[in-house]
Amino acid sequence: MGRIIAIDYGKKRTGLAVSDPMQMIAGGLATVVSHQVVDFLKQYVRDNPVELFVVGEPRQMNYEFSENAQRVLLFRKQLQKAFPDVAICMADERFTSVLAHQAMIDGGLKKKQRQNKALVDELSAVIILQSYLETIRK
Repeated sequence: MGRIIAIDYGKKRTGLAVSDPMQMIAGGLATVVSHQVVDFLKQYVRDNPVELFVVGEPRQMNYEFSENAQRVLLFRKQLQKAFPDVAICMADERFTSVLAHQAMIDGGLKKKQRQNKALVDELSAVIILQSYLETIRK
């Protein structure tokens, strides 16, 4: 069984999360400059079996695509081209940043630490992946 990688793709930074080999638990992997994420993933996939990418789909409250949606769709095409043998699915990413901030507060991080946007992006990817893992278990 291969790992699952969740991707919270953004204009500047991309948060990444990865499952354990049994696909039970999500953990943070990295935050990467967005134009370098495919290269980062190529290196990761060389060393680890990956069977699925879960890409956060940016939607607004009314379910319409947000302003970042076009960038995410272009990124998905790059991902498909770079990894033709790895499945890709899209997952709703609404509220992940809010949930990430709340997790940081609950975890006792100080205000200065909570302003670390790279950490927020990585935690958002963890939330996307954990939600996906819970969905497939049901």
